[in-house]
Amino acid sequence: MNTTGIFPISAVVFVLAALPFGPLSNTMLNFLSFAMIITLAAQGWNILAGLGGQFSFGHAAFFGTGAYAMAVLQMRFGINPWLAFPIAMIAAGAVGFAIGFLSFRARLRGSYFALVTLAFAEVFRILANTWNFTGGAAGVLVPLKSDPTQMQFGDKRWFFWLALACVTGALFVTHALVRSRLGAHLVAVRENEDAARALGVDALAVKLQAITLSASITGAAGCLYVQKFLYLDANLAYGTWISVEALLAPIVGGLGTVLGPLVGTLVLLGLGETSKTVFAKITGGAVPGIDLVVLGVLLIGCVAIAPRGIMGLVRRRAKA
Repeated sequence: MNTTGIFPISAVVFVLAALPFGPLSNTMLNFLSFAMIITLAAQGWNILAGLGGQFSFGHAAFFGTGAYAMAVLQMRFGINPWLAFPIAMIAAGAVGFAIGFLSFRARLRGSYFALVTLAFAEVFRILANTWNFTGGAAGVLVPLKSDPTQMQFGDKRWFFWLALACVTGALFVTHALVRSRLGAHLVAVRENEDAARALGVDALAVKLQAITLSASITGAAGCLYVQKFLYLDANLAYGTWISVEALLAPIVGGLGTVLGPLVGTLVLLGLGETSKTVFAKITGGAVPGIDLVVLGVLLIGCVAIAPRGIMGLVRRRAKA
């Protein structure tokens, strides 16, 4: 099982936390904040798929639930966002538990489980797009207040530090998980579920705990997204874009590793933005979709050259 020690995690977090003290533009701060949101969603996906081997194509269901709960609790019930945040995470975790219970009780695994999660995400998208309680097709607009008590900050650095704090918490939770009994049971289920059952592992309980934790962390990413952009609709909350981002980052960074989702997110988003800028300068205008082409090439190269991701390649080079 690939793991990362406390010191590497602390070092990476320290470096990232120190970046805003340098001459960073607002554009770069926005990029880093968005990267932390995607990292949080990717870390949630990594717990279920990387450690547990349960690949999901529908983590948008958890991201969107957290996001909508965060927005609706503020706008419909007047709940402070600092209190709405943990409630929204619990709501996302509950949805994860429900989807997991229905899927795992039916012994769905592999591509069947992946497609079921995708279907749930699409059902939630349609419901959110038609239900007046969630704002329907118009979505939900959170008023701009620039008040720290409302989880809105005039200085963009503070939101980045908040997002980084959430990512740090997720990193240490993952670090503790891979060293726990639950983590060992997760790996056993991932490698051979039938053998794990024969050894006395309660596979259903283990997978339910994993998907609930995974959904809660991904829901936290949705909460941060709402507070960052102050607007939400069904396509943003439950769109396939977040499911794709959440699974690509761990695959590129290192599936099943603690730092893999963070590394993968920074590489993917960084190359995507760089490619758009470079090609815009070369051609004299924007080239739609060029970032997706670059990401596709990167994914193919990663699978061919480094099937264990960037972290796996680094670890292999270090041992050589």
